[in-house]
Amino acid sequence: MWADSREALVDLDLASCDRVLDVGCGTGELTRVCREESDADVVGLDADAGLLSSVPGQTVRGDATRLPFDTDSFDLVVCQALLINLPDPVAAVREFARVATDRVAAVEPNNGAVTVRSTVDSEPRLARRARERFLDGVDTDVELGADAADVFEAAGLDVVSTRRYDQELRVEPPYGDGAVRAARRKATGEGLATDRETILDGETTPEEYDALREQWREMGRDVVDQMRTDDYERRETVPFFVTVGRV
Repeated sequence: MWADSREALVDLDLASCDRVLDVGCGTGELTRVCREESDADVVGLDADAGLLSSVPGQTVRGDATRLPFDTDSFDLVVCQALLINLPDPVAAVREFARVATDRVAAVEPNNGAVTVRSTVDSEPRLARRARERFLDGVDTDVELGADAADVFEAAGLDVVSTRRYDQELRVEPPYGDGAVRAARRKATGEGLATDRETILDGETTPEEYDALREQWREMGRDVVDQMRTDDYERRETVPFFVTVGRV
C-alpha cells in the first residue's frame, strides 16, 4: 500500500508530529510510511513478537486495548487494518485516545466491498462467493472501514475527516513467485481449506463448502493454464478508509 499515493494520509499531519505510535503494526508497513513522511520518533506496537522482528526501529510488544504507555505519550496514534479484527473496536480507540495528545487515526478496509476482475471468467464470481461465505463466519466487523467515524464518535473523539484510498493488487506477466504460489493454491484448493473452519462457522453447510472448493480448484486450474501462456491478468481492489479524529 501507499506506493502510488499518500494523499489519503494528509490529515494525519505527520510532518508536525514528534512522537507517533502505530498500533497493531504487523510487519511495519504503515510504520515505515510514518517514518518516511515525518521526522518523528515512530514506535511500532504489536502483540506478535514474530512480526515485530521484521520491523526496523523502536518496537514494543503489547495489547491494543491495554497500551503499555502513559497518558498523553504520543502526538498521534494510528492503526491499519486492526479495528476490523477486534471484538470491541470502540474500547481500543478509547485506549488510543488515552495515550494521544492530539490525534487518532485508523486506516481500515471494507472487506465486503472488495472487487475482482480477471481474465478467467469464473474467478470474480467465485471470489465474491468465497468472500461472502468467509465473512459470514467471522465474528468481528470486517466491513468497519466506511463506518469507522461512528466508532471514533462512540469513543468520544471529534471526527476530523474520512478519506477513501483504493488499494489495487495486480497480477500480470511477468509473474512473480508469489503470484505463481497463489495460482497453485487455487488449483489445489489449499486456500479454501485453510478457511474451512471459519466458513463453516457461518451458515455454509459442509456440502456447500465442498461444492465451492471443487469449483475453486477448477478455476485455479484455468488460472495456471493461462499463466503458462502469459495470458492471465487479475485486478483486486480493496477500499480502505482513513479516518482521523481529534482528542
